[in-house]
Amino acid sequence: MTLDLTVPGPDLAAALIDIESVSLNEQRLADEVETALRAYAHLQVERFGNTVVARTDLGRDERIVVAGHLDTVPLNDNLPSRRADGLIHGLGACDMKGGVAVGLRLAANLPAPNRDITFVFYDGEEIAAEHNGLGKLVANRPDLLEGVFAVVMEPSNAVVEAGCQGTLRAEITLRGERAHTARSWMGVNAVHAAGDVLARLTAYEPRRVIIDGLEYREGLNAVAISGGVAGNVVPDLCTVSVNYRFAPNRTAAEAEAHVREVFEGYDLVISDSAPGGMPGLDRPAAAAFVQLVGGKPMPKFGWTDVARFTELGVPAVNYGPGDPLLAHTQKEFVPEAEILRCEEVLTAWLSA
Repeated sequence: MTLDLTVPGPDLAAALIDIESVSLNEQRLADEVETALRAYAHLQVERFGNTVVARTDLGRDERIVVAGHLDTVPLNDNLPSRRADGLIHGLGACDMKGGVAVGLRLAANLPAPNRDITFVFYDGEEIAAEHNGLGKLVANRPDLLEGVFAVVMEPSNAVVEAGCQGTLRAEITLRGERAHTARSWMGVNAVHAAGDVLARLTAYEPRRVIIDGLEYREGLNAVAISGGVAGNVVPDLCTVSVNYRFAPNRTAAEAEAHVREVFEGYDLVISDSAPGGMPGLDRPAAAAFVQLVGGKPMPKFGWTDVARFTELGVPAVNYGPGDPLLAHTQKEFVPEAEILRCEEVLTAWLSA
């Protein structure tokens, strides 16, 4: 199979869905994307592992970055693609092969845009950060991500979702002393000790933060609890895992300090942390894009690679077809009309 970038966006999206690309299995799709893009003389194409970068080099005054990830979450009886009633169903339809289809169509069909464009189609977004192809470019080739503005084509119902939340995971370890449950007074139950941790979470009042007119709602939640030895043993160890989603005006270090303050007195280890991305809607390029898209910009709840562009000082937004609430679900789909709408908007913006 060879990807045909001349077919309408919905047809291309269906073809992309049918190339299974669960995280760490993106090679076939990356091969197809690379081959398809190399057919266009106006693009300079480079390959980094299973990340493909295609750039125009027309000497324009500004450069824009358009980025989308190739990988999906694991299969859930949702391949091959299926089309009905103006919707494309299938693994990754929403997150985010509809968006990738838009990006590939733009790369192929805008030989003389009003700004230079860098297109990045990358791997490993849905799993641990060490595998993220965009993150590897940030670390090793940040020059390829330079620009005045970036569009990350995460599903956003074809409206702008600005910035993104930061995320932090922590493990709280509670220790006790084992004993036979028939003589439980001889031990200390570590699972019972989790009660105070859960009570602090129940009483916790998360912040609501206004940035560039958008309200980011934070959240601090227990996401797992483990402990126990046997049915007749008082447990001496219990671990409560918590996840903190924080507004992008709080740094990762500030988020850690806050979580440690909430759980003062407990043995707490940070297992993962990533800063959020500021919306940057006050930047001229972002403001112009929002005006063109229309509708009311929304804050992005969740972490996306917008944050990586923030690290580089490049304002970025999430903009793509599909409802983010459907991402990772068995019945995810993307409306064909939103694919066409996103392509139309971006083409107008980059051609005006």
